[in-house]
Amino acid sequence: MAEKPVTPNIDDLISDFSRFYILTILYEGPAHGYSIISRFKKRVKKEISPSLVYPFLQQLEEKGLVKHKVKRTGEKERKIFELTLAGRELCTGLFKRFADLVAIAIEPSLYVCAHCGCKVYEGGYREEIDGIETAFCCVHCAISYKECKKQAKQLTK
Repeated sequence: MAEKPVTPNIDDLISDFSRFYILTILYEGPAHGYSIISRFKKRVKKEISPSLVYPFLQQLEEKGLVKHKVKRTGEKERKIFELTLAGRELCTGLFKRFADLVAIAIEPSLYVCAHCGCKVYEGGYREEIDGIETAFCCVHCAISYKECKKQAKQLTK
């Protein structure tokens, strides 16, 4: 008997992404809840509910990943949240995992500069050399590549 495929709840997936992005914002530096909500909306182009942000910040604090200080801004007191050392270490590990996933996803779209060997995702420069389209990160690498090739031919004469 075949098992039914599990269809993830898209709201849960978005919620997990939102939490990841909250950590990213905190990794950039201390922030209060409203600032996190504003930056999230500006960068992700999506509203985030305070009912997700504030409980998540509380959970992080309970786990020792975030600490807060109360600062007065005008007439209001705001809790400014900051990652602890353990929180920064957690983020670093998460970012490495995420970078690996992104690398796998974009690998088919990458090419390697024929001269310097750097990986290029978008842009770059292509030129036909000796009848072969060759990829470079920039026109300067193409010029250097052709110069090196010219010098190598002169040495073999």
